[in-house]
Amino acid sequence: MSIYYQDETITLHHGKAQEVARTLPDGSVDCIVTSPPYYMLRDYGSEGQYGIEPTLAAYVENMRELFYELRRVLADDGTLWLNLGDSYNKMKQLQGVPWRVAFALQDDWWVLRNDIVWHKPNAMPESVTDRLTCRYEHFFMFSKSRNYHFDLDPIREELIYPDAADGSRVFGGKNKAGDLQTGSSARRTGNTYGGKYAPEDKARPADGSRHTGGHAKGKNPGDMWSINTQPFPGAHSAVMPQELARRAIVAGCKPDGTVLDPFSGSGTTGLVAQNNGRKYVGIDISADYLKLSLETRLQNAALDFGPR
Repeated sequence: MSIYYQDETITLHHGKAQEVARTLPDGSVDCIVTSPPYYMLRDYGSEGQYGIEPTLAAYVENMRELFYELRRVLADDGTLWLNLGDSYNKMKQLQGVPWRVAFALQDDWWVLRNDIVWHKPNAMPESVTDRLTCRYEHFFMFSKSRNYHFDLDPIREELIYPDAADGSRVFGGKNKAGDLQTGSSARRTGNTYGGKYAPEDKARPADGSRHTGGHAKGKNPGDMWSINTQPFPGAHSAVMPQELARRAIVAGCKPDGTVLDPFSGSGTTGLVAQNNGRKYVGIDISADYLKLSLETRLQNAALDFGPR
């Protein structure tokens, strides 16, 4: 048996992700949120680990085989959220690892719904001088079919001017008589399409959210997410930010559903799943990381006061 720990809300498995996945029942999880080891960036010192394959092609194939198995484990209306970073080879060539993996999954009938750009405002500086510093990673959203569970409301962005959500300031509306200006007059005063803006009102967003109406609960956050990296005072050196995991879980996993992370690591996905009313199944090849996650996060998730 691969079960390392189990209670009412958590099941942790010790073993290689693909081998454990073969033992999991069909359709037993509602959402997969994970960040696999990136190719040739770290050696975690575990036999059989992912990320240190002799070739990039071998890494991509291992990812394909793993998610082929996990596709069976995922419910028919489930989603997969996959965070991957890129790497360079010895010839200083950017290898395009995230997209190579994404294309391989597409070939295995996964439906790629979004390429979310995770922008890292506090990204670590790099010592390179012959290229630009990378400040983003990919966060792919896949589904098994055309129809799947997705709840946009929990991740909507708050409207800066919620009074415009009913559309009353769009092209006149109830304010038409006093607000509508066009041409050079609008450019001078800052007024556009019926919304009255004083000349000093310079904070109007480019997406028009303050004057084009929208959903009363907020606007669609789009596919570029600015989220700070989040350190974890433990042995794990690469930790997914809780906010990144939260958005995937509350949007992609039905209430009271089960979230799976086949690379559980420090337990970020599990912590966020519990804090948002979901069950959690985690897999890790390292018993040390499973022990660490239990001692620091998972068993006391409700008491975690770390950054959100």
